[in-house]
Amino acid sequence: MSGCGDSEEPARQKQIEERPTEQTPQAAPESAAKPAEASHTDAPESGVDYHSFANTDDYRVKHLDLDLTADFENKVLKGEAILDIQRLTQKNPPLILDTRDIDVSAVRAGVGTSLQDVKFSMGKTDPNLGTPLKINLPKGANKVAIEYRTSPGASGVQWLEPQQTAGKKHPFLFTQAQAIHARSFIPLQDTPQVRMTYKATIRTPEALRAVMSANNDPEAELDGVFEFEMPQAIPSYLIAIGIGNLDFKAMGERTGVYAEPELLDAAAKEFEDTEDMLEVTEENFGPYRWDRYDLLILPPSFPFGGMENPRLSFITPTVIAGDKSLVALIAHELAHSWSGNLITNASWRDLWLNEGFTTYLTNRIMQFVYGDERYQMEMALGYDDLQADLADRPDKDEIMAIDLRGRDPDEVFSNIPYEKGSLFLYELEQKVGRENFDKFLMEYFNHFAFQSITTEDFVKYLDETLLKQYPDKLDRARIQEWIFEPGIPEGAPQPTSDAFTKLDPIREKWLNGEMKASDIDTEGWTFHQWKYFLDGMPEKLSEDQLQELDETFDLTQSKNNEIAFSWLMIAVRNDYEPANTRLEDFLTSIGRNKFLRPLYRNLVENGKIDEAKRIFEKAKPGYHPLTVKVNSTIIYGD
Repeated sequence: MSGCGDSEEPARQKQIEERPTEQTPQAAPESAAKPAEASHTDAPESGVDYHSFANTDDYRVKHLDLDLTADFENKVLKGEAILDIQRLTQKNPPLILDTRDIDVSAVRAGVGTSLQDVKFSMGKTDPNLGTPLKINLPKGANKVAIEYRTSPGASGVQWLEPQQTAGKKHPFLFTQAQAIHARSFIPLQDTPQVRMTYKATIRTPEALRAVMSANNDPEAELDGVFEFEMPQAIPSYLIAIGIGNLDFKAMGERTGVYAEPELLDAAAKEFEDTEDMLEVTEENFGPYRWDRYDLLILPPSFPFGGMENPRLSFITPTVIAGDKSLVALIAHELAHSWSGNLITNASWRDLWLNEGFTTYLTNRIMQFVYGDERYQMEMALGYDDLQADLADRPDKDEIMAIDLRGRDPDEVFSNIPYEKGSLFLYELEQKVGRENFDKFLMEYFNHFAFQSITTEDFVKYLDETLLKQYPDKLDRARIQEWIFEPGIPEGAPQPTSDAFTKLDPIREKWLNGEMKASDIDTEGWTFHQWKYFLDGMPEKLSEDQLQELDETFDLTQSKNNEIAFSWLMIAVRNDYEPANTRLEDFLTSIGRNKFLRPLYRNLVENGKIDEAKRIFEKAKPGYHPLTVKVNSTIIYGD
């Protein structure tokens, strides 16, 4: 989910603007005690996933064999999932799996290839968690085969009509499994605690190519059948499928890009530094363990900036700016190959272990490849984003190890796990020294490789390493404060950038009428500086000021989506009519919640709810289900 960075603020790619509203779940069935019986008077129990029905203390899925047909006409995936399970008890309780809006037609179970029909039942549906699937197993059974089909409205699958793609000729499908949407297209133990290998056969219309978070063959014949294998064990949220009119172009020995032909060359040029990023990350933090690192450029309806699906990150086309200004997103998704994919949070409470580490690594990668000034700007923008989030959130949601019981886990995505987590690691680096901290990180990635860990596992590892090595520099109580208390501890680092601070007096002089916009020397300004300059404007500007800025810098027609977004936020607040056409086009052509949610909220808060409804209803058929859910809440209060 993720996901997520660039000059385009790594942490900010798949987070803040994607939070659904809190809902009170119905009581879960007795067999799914974790979600239903959680006590909210005490802290969450470490290592317990409150967002899965799966009885993982009894069984663990070790391997998945998937055979699915993509039925574009009916917008369903249909076929069979075969699960190899490890028994953890001498008893023979039912196997409980996670599903959401899946129609199960038959279940077989047994030992090896000798499978027989068995009884199964669907439990009570929970609005956040879906529906548990209970399967009665024959004694000793270690394999379960489930025939099923997905719902056309599956929360983790988007079906796009040809007109919603770049080429306008072929349909497109992509999945998005984080946080708990894998259960909407595969019945399994949908918890990051469980890691599995998988093989898959994906059947498509013959004109289209299928790709997955697995080994992809760009030379595979377009015969309607594609075979995949993921030999490393991964959690369910990293299983991903993409199907469309896709071509491939190599960017380096181990890196390349899949995209529609219309986007392929531009994407390969924009992201040509990916191989360099991969090499410097290996050099500093240990080997890349996933064979290849390729990118899939999705249609603009993708709700996130990027998703770190192993071997094949899913990327929004909104970061193709033509000047590499937003490529920190690629650095962020690549960094997940170490923090998140290699070492995974054991539950969504522990997301900061994925995203805080990844945001920290993203900034370091950007420094390695693009230099100190870029690094300082990335850090400073991240700090500003964190401050904004802290000002807008209740204390309980400012805690890195957040309590998500009774809530949709998608609510975890904010700048807290990303930027607060990164700032915490930055403080550790500052206290023990970069060289020592880099050594710690490399050892950490090796120690926990291919494991899912909790916050408490990490703290225990800190106790045994850095706290023991540097008792005069680190304090256990302060570490506890960072992780388990709201806000930022007093005396924490405050990243700044000279490239930003020199813009403050310029903005002030223009606001005071002491200089004209045309006298501002913007030659060489990066996207970061434009964002800082615009985001620092007061809430209200005069019509003359808006016109002067727009006429001088052509902001309404900016080709950089980040700059356009910052300008449109100003335009909405100030009812600047010349930007209305661009605003509608922006909202109807992009599905990225990082942009959509604040713009819709801005419209509603500024008394333009009818306009927000009109544009939303026009755009809704092209939005991802998550995008519809999140923004419906803002507009209709559902």
